[in-house]
Amino acid sequence: MAAALLACAQPVFAQAQGPSPDAIVERAFEHVVARGDSLALIAARNGVSARLLAADNALDPRRPLRPGQVVRVLARHVVPPPLEHGVVVNVPQRMVFQFRAGRLAGAYPAAVGRADWPTPTGEFRVINRQTDKTWIVPPSIQEEMRREGKPVLVEVPPGPENPLGRHWIGLSLPAIGLHGTNAPASVYGFRSHGCIRLHPDDVAELFDRTRVGERGRIVYLPWLLAQGGDGRIWFQANPDPYRTGGGADEQVRSMARERGIPEASIDWERVAAMAKARDGRAAEVGIAATRAPGTPEAQEKG
Repeated sequence: MAAALLACAQPVFAQAQGPSPDAIVERAFEHVVARGDSLALIAARNGVSARLLAADNALDPRRPLRPGQVVRVLARHVVPPPLEHGVVVNVPQRMVFQFRAGRLAGAYPAAVGRADWPTPTGEFRVINRQTDKTWIVPPSIQEEMRREGKPVLVEVPPGPENPLGRHWIGLSLPAIGLHGTNAPASVYGFRSHGCIRLHPDDVAELFDRTRVGERGRIVYLPWLLAQGGDGRIWFQANPDPYRTGGGADEQVRSMARERGIPEASIDWERVAAMAKARDGRAAEVGIAATRAPGTPEAQEKG
């Protein structure tokens, strides 16, 4: 079972237990609501949709949370194919993963490009690291401000109004970087103009652990399949905001073959249901797990 975390101020993703801990990462804890908290803010901080968070807690998403209220959080992600050393951003998953010596070193929820302003994919290297960077507003975003009737800004100095936050990790891809934000509730969404936006605490940690010259990769993988060293099989179906097409069945079967996972060991009915929902939370799809009486997977199918 993936490690669960007790309630704490800054929960972190925990690796699954077992011989191969990098199959999934999970946040599972109880959050005590503070003044100013909302479902959107808690969901964004932890890499789970507000809809799932509301459903897990039988909450009406239209009603505000009360200070002192307890909200159970469960966020679970399949780890994408790793690098030996560097950062992998999976756009549909809205997650950033850092690897050291081929093993997972960090996992962070992120906001990525909107459907009409997509985040580019491909290999990159880190070309600069800056704190308190002045935002030089690209002409394309100035034009968007003009169309929307907003004040047209040419540059935004460091401070609370700067949408880049305090930390900037510049990439070799044109005009793309990993950075903080002054709007934490916007994380874990398709909200940016192409850049990768992280919670201020997460980007500060990533900034400290990243060096100029480090290599990375931005990928677009809506479907993720993995098998841990304990034999458990995990699947994650993410949104496809850029409409790349392609059904889950054949793609997941291809992934199973590549990973040496027997197709007969996978509950394809469960895979199909998850592919339809695309809720962004990993779950077990091994037949032994999904058909065992009393398991969450079996109950969901019942």
